[in-house]
Amino acid sequence: MKKLILISGVVFLSLFIFVKYKTNTNPYYQGSKTAHFDGVRFNNLDPVQSHSFSDFVKWRLNRNKGVWPPVFSEVVFDVPPEKVEREDLRVTFVGHSTVLIQTESLNILTDPIWSGFASPVSGVGPQRIQLPGILFNKIPKIDLILVSHSHYDHLDLPTIRRLVRRDDPMIVVPLGNDVIIQQEDATARIKALDWGESYAATDLVNIYLQPVQHWSARTMWDHNKALWGSFVIETPGGNIYFAGDTGYGEGYNFIRTQKEFGQFRLALLPIGAYKPRWFMEHNHLNPEEAVLAHKKLNAKQSLGIHFGCFKYLADDGYEEPVDDLREAKREHHLNDADFRVLKVGGSWDVLK
Repeated sequence: MKKLILISGVVFLSLFIFVKYKTNTNPYYQGSKTAHFDGVRFNNLDPVQSHSFSDFVKWRLNRNKGVWPPVFSEVVFDVPPEKVEREDLRVTFVGHSTVLIQTESLNILTDPIWSGFASPVSGVGPQRIQLPGILFNKIPKIDLILVSHSHYDHLDLPTIRRLVRRDDPMIVVPLGNDVIIQQEDATARIKALDWGESYAATDLVNIYLQPVQHWSARTMWDHNKALWGSFVIETPGGNIYFAGDTGYGEGYNFIRTQKEFGQFRLALLPIGAYKPRWFMEHNHLNPEEAVLAHKKLNAKQSLGIHFGCFKYLADDGYEEPVDDLREAKREHHLNDADFRVLKVGGSWDVLK
């Protein structure tokens, strides 16, 4: 009995040390403390109420899931041009937060995911209900990939690996996400940015990382150990904003970004995965908040993203984000030309 107690004590102590070590070290980034990095974890600029694990369990046990179709709906696959030159701007909605942006002879992909599940394990987790809007072999050569944060529906390593091996693009990420990718493929070319830093993609196009209200994790041990962010693509034809994933808060991040960059030609804004509000409001925009963000950014035009693709990321149903966006636009006096929704595989030649 004494031997059993001793063994149990050693196991418990080892587990305690392991958990404490995992919790208090950062495997992705080591750097000086800043206003949004405490030496181990990154933080939002504005105070945000964080949910506990018990809150997560409460949500999962009491879910009221919206209605989703059981099978893939029909998709019209886009076949994009090889390049779009000068100040012309063409975008294709591939699905979820994946958008192909073509301008100034650059092909840019945001948060690319061609996998069938948003999960570390294929066949488990949120399932894709819409096939990607571009067949992989029809994707033009990609010059630049923007990854907003480490969640599996935004940082999909199998897709990144395929694109790296095929096209050798430059990948621009928030701090710490570079290590996650390089653990998968050491050959990947990556530029990691902190909020406020930039990368010159060409002589004419610059990429800036800006703060948003969100969080990051890929395991039980790495909560907020890689940074998250939005991107501003500065081009001669006008600025483009890619929000990634974000809560609204008081709108301060959108106000800060607009003050720094002025008007936006196009904003890519998430409109889905927003229910229940008590659990999702700090990290995901609802459609009305997306409309408010459009206004705060002084965007000429916006495109809705982050909806209708991965089943049960949250409790809103398949059609709810688009329906709620339609109502929000009516209430805030916007029309379909101001804030568009494309079908998966849909493309748009954006006016200046």
